Amino acid sequence: MKEALIIVDMSNDFVADEGSLTAGKPAQEVVPYIIEQANAFLNNDQIVVVAMDAHEENDAHFELWPSHNVVGTKGQELYGDLFTWFGEHESNPNVFYQPKTNYNAFFKTGLAEKLKALEVEKVHVVGACTDICDFLTIAGADAEGFKTAIHKRGVATFTDLGDTFINHMKTCFFTEIID
Repeated sequence: MKEALIIVDMSNDFVADEGSLTAGKPAQEVVPYIIEQANAFLNNDQIVVVAMDAHEENDAHFELWPSHNVVGTKGQELYGDLFTWFGEHESNPNVFYQPKTNYNAFFKTGLAEKLKALEVEKVHVVGACTDICDFLTIAGADAEGFKTAIHKRGVATFTDLGDTFINHMKTCFFTEIID
């Protein structure tokens, strides 16, 4: 079965200590696991997608949240070793970058069509934030007909709702929970 790993919003703004909407240390701690999984997916001829918030400076989104992931800023860049990993793999045809303007990486991005063209049947989600963009990306994947999996060791959030939303993923979307 063809599968894809979707790395959600692992930017400086969501991960770095000084990020404007950071999950901080919990997000920093999952970086080695995400890189390990990304390498495993590529070694098995699977797909890796870096899905990243891409907002304009005066985005209406900032009425709800602090300004973050503004296109072309340091805050929108991948965090730490993920930046290096992507730079080393971006020419790999099984790796691609998917900007998104919504919490759900499938909303008006063409991601579902790209993955279906590659015959992907199941998507795995890692990244930030568990109870917002990860949850809604799982919901989007489910709505597009993909099987879903969430990696508990590969997600983080700035709230105390991470486990609650992981359980919602399992209950609502039959998401496989990978410890």
